[in-house]
Amino acid sequence: MKPLKIGDVARCAGVGVETVRYYERRGLLKEPVRNEAGYRQYAEDAVSRVRFIRRAKELGFTLKEIGELLALRLDPSASKADVKQRAEAKIIVIKAKIRDLQRTRDVLVKLTASCPGYGPLDDCPILEALEESGRA
Repeated sequence: MKPLKIGDVARCAGVGVETVRYYERRGLLKEPVRNEAGYRQYAEDAVSRVRFIRRAKELGFTLKEIGELLALRLDPSASKADVKQRAEAKIIVIKAKIRDLQRTRDVLVKLTASCPGYGPLDDCPILEALEESGRA
């Protein structure tokens, strides 16, 4: 097993070098050994771990939650139910965000429908609504 440089890990995982360093600082990625010159030398499994982190982020998990998922993998008493519970909790959060975004969209649709799209800005219904909501 040949050690990998940080650039190799980043390239293979599809992230930047700074991202690898950040995950390392956050404790999501084990700090690698360093060679005599001080260069990081990662094990090959670092690539799959960074890919896991990236994919979990794409699914909406926070870095804290990702750390918990990674810790579950190492916990011999953990079960699939533990992982499923975390995924179900994330689904609840995502559904709430979707509802919020739909409400925001509905407000914007009404505001844009109330605007003729021409004329001076002094009586723009969109700007007026934003100013009114800013006072509340």
